[in-house]
Amino acid sequence: MGMTDEQRRQAAEALVHAELTRQWMEPITLTYDDADIEDAYAIGEMVTAIKVANGRTVKGHKVGLTSKAMRSTTGATEPDYGTIFDNWFVDEGAKVSISTLNRPMVEIELVFVLKSSLGGPSVNAVDVIRATDFVLPAVEVVDSRFSKRGKPGVVDSIADAASCGFIIVSGNPKKLTDIDIRHVGGALYKNGEIEESGTAAAVMGNPINSVAWLARKLHEFGVTMEAGHTVLSGSFIKAHPIVAGDTFVADYGPLGQISFGITE
Repeated sequence: MGMTDEQRRQAAEALVHAELTRQWMEPITLTYDDADIEDAYAIGEMVTAIKVANGRTVKGHKVGLTSKAMRSTTGATEPDYGTIFDNWFVDEGAKVSISTLNRPMVEIELVFVLKSSLGGPSVNAVDVIRATDFVLPAVEVVDSRFSKRGKPGVVDSIADAASCGFIIVSGNPKKLTDIDIRHVGGALYKNGEIEESGTAAAVMGNPINSVAWLARKLHEFGVTMEAGHTVLSGSFIKAHPIVAGDTFVADYGPLGQISFGITE
């Protein structure tokens, strides 16, 4: 048996409190032995409701752990997913204080910006292409509201908005018809040295597949992605740790660069 409604509510309130106060909480899977994915999504939806009631705006959704490299680091057997909020977007070139973060790591990926709603049990690649206005290179700093790792799997991360910390997007939008998105490449530089490079094909063979998977998964919980929403499609490199003083450049070749730094 999973969690009770009251336990879910308590977990959701604790996650919101942890984000606001930077007082990190015990992982849900270490607090509630029977917590499952249904509980995790219900908690995530409660967190969304609390935040919206407090003035936050939903700006989209994300899917993570879409590559074998990322799943191998967490013990997960499937992707995770969560809601993106308006205060999680940071300007390109920004300096972000490490004091606002917990256990941050950086990823590079592509975001889809929708021109029409996208949802349903049978969403496919064609539906994603038709619904997409443009795509942008992005950097995601993944982070957690938990004080340590919980049990292997995706329960904790789904409850915690798929471990999203903040997002930076480039100012160089591209239509899907203008690029072969599978072959978009990116390289991550840390303090002037290359850390890793990869191509978008690492994301479920094609990031379009990732977005289609997310639309079908969200439908199971009665959620449709809306026009204007930003959809993070998943990293095509493994996440790299961040410490104070680091500077990063994500180089996407013809699609441009994204830079940011981390201060004390």
